[in-house]
Amino acid sequence: MSQERAGAAAFKGNPLTLIGPELKVGDKAPDFQVNKTLVDSVSLKDYAGKIKLISVVPSIDTGVCDAQTRRFNEAAATLGDNVAVLTISADLPFAQARWCGAAGIDKVELLSDYKLKSFGEAYGVYIKEFGLDMRSIFIIDANDTIQYVEYLAEMTEHPNYEAAINATKALV
Repeated sequence: MSQERAGAAAFKGNPLTLIGPELKVGDKAPDFQVNKTLVDSVSLKDYAGKIKLISVVPSIDTGVCDAQTRRFNEAAATLGDNVAVLTISADLPFAQARWCGAAGIDKVELLSDYKLKSFGEAYGVYIKEFGLDMRSIFIIDANDTIQYVEYLAEMTEHPNYEAAINATKALV
């Protein structure tokens, strides 16, 4: 059984339980398996040798998640080809593809943790009460070492976009 971190986050002030470890800068990035489509999946190995900016959102169809993904899509255009900008949510791949098409998102790769919850549990962001992943940011260098982590304490708040983008640029 994975570690439970009761009260590690909140939704509108109500405590949530996160499943998995609290990762820190310097930790080796855990592997994960998420879906690109209902049948096609990817893992950390698929981004070997690249810097990874991983933006985690609970559901792409909410205002903060929408804004977060749009902001990192804008930033992705300035980060270069050696940076993979990934948004991970528990939304179905169909919903992610529909949203990307409607929003004109073309630089961020949306990936789904709906099936195995592999990312959420490995990165300590799986919300026991909702079956979603908690808003967070992870920057992983080309050697798969975590260089930046932001776990948000409140689901409805925005992450520190500039700090995450600057941390990524420092690795390029």
